[in-house]
Amino acid sequence: MSMIHRDRIDYRNKIHPHKLALWVALGSILMMFVALTSAYVVKRAAGNWLDFELPQIFYYNTFVILLSSVFLQMSYKGFLKGKENIYKYMLVAAFVTGLAFVVLQYKGWTALHQIGIELSGNPSGSFIYVISGFHALHVLGGIVALILALVFAFKLPYKPTYKRKNRFELVLHYWHFIGFLWVYLLLFLFTQ
Repeated sequence: MSMIHRDRIDYRNKIHPHKLALWVALGSILMMFVALTSAYVVKRAAGNWLDFELPQIFYYNTFVILLSSVFLQMSYKGFLKGKENIYKYMLVAAFVTGLAFVVLQYKGWTALHQIGIELSGNPSGSFIYVISGFHALHVLGGIVALILALVFAFKLPYKPTYKRKNRFELVLHYWHFIGFLWVYLLLFLFTQ
């Protein structure tokens, strides 16, 4: 098992400033989606609402993003345990499944279009596009973070330092948050 040494500052009894900033950002992202889902409920109650079933691809997408989170968690565990190959290849798998999520999201929008649900049409369809679109933008932000993690994994010599562990945890927490946010959004849309 590899040892991770702390760099300069000891954060044993405090939250790292980068993690605090991340959690504040995640809180604001969550509030935005709570506001969007609240607006959805209010607008639906106002009438002029078209009921339709979400295309099945959105449900498959859920499996893909959760699988991506599992891969990233496995990568993190490999990083901590000194298993460099698991660390690197599970990171690649998380990245690929993250990209697959975005592609499937696009296919979901295409499926909506094929059944006559347009962005500028009935508010019920507009909300689906807006909610899933904002989520996809946040996933793309996570993909950028995964690209940086891949650069660190493959360009730098493997050395599990405290700084690298902290950086990895920021990506991990963000990615898990985005995955579980999608589950919340899909469950919300399914039950409405």
